[in-house]
Amino acid sequence: MNEEHLRRAIALAAEARAGGNPPFGSLLVGPDGTVIAEERNSTLTDNDITAHPELKLARWAARSLDPATAAGTTMYTSCEPCQMCSGALARSGIGHVVFALSGDQLNGLKTSGGFPAVPTDGPHLYDEARVPVEGYYP
Repeated sequence: MNEEHLRRAIALAAEARAGGNPPFGSLLVGPDGTVIAEERNSTLTDNDITAHPELKLARWAARSLDPATAAGTTMYTSCEPCQMCSGALARSGIGHVVFALSGDQLNGLKTSGGFPAVPTDGPHLYDEARVPVEGYYP
């Protein structure tokens, strides 16, 4: 863990907040320890609910880095990635994530609670739904 990189992620979060967005920031560090990309949350200014810095960096890494380089990277982020970002990170090839605040710590700082859960209903139609999926994954 590199405190300098983690502090930079926190500074990026402060910049996001100063720019009118939720206070989250992330950076991606290459295998040699150099910062190769930085992002701030821009969900409000971009009018895009997916514009989390972790997701933006995961997408960038998947497009821009070869698998070996991506596997050697570390993301430093101001807060533990949400479920959406965690899913993208798992698919991006990024090697490691270091975060400052945990999700529980973040929730403890919120005065109004979080987002309401969306009700779900399933699984259904297994025999039909499995057809396009079977054999796709090794």
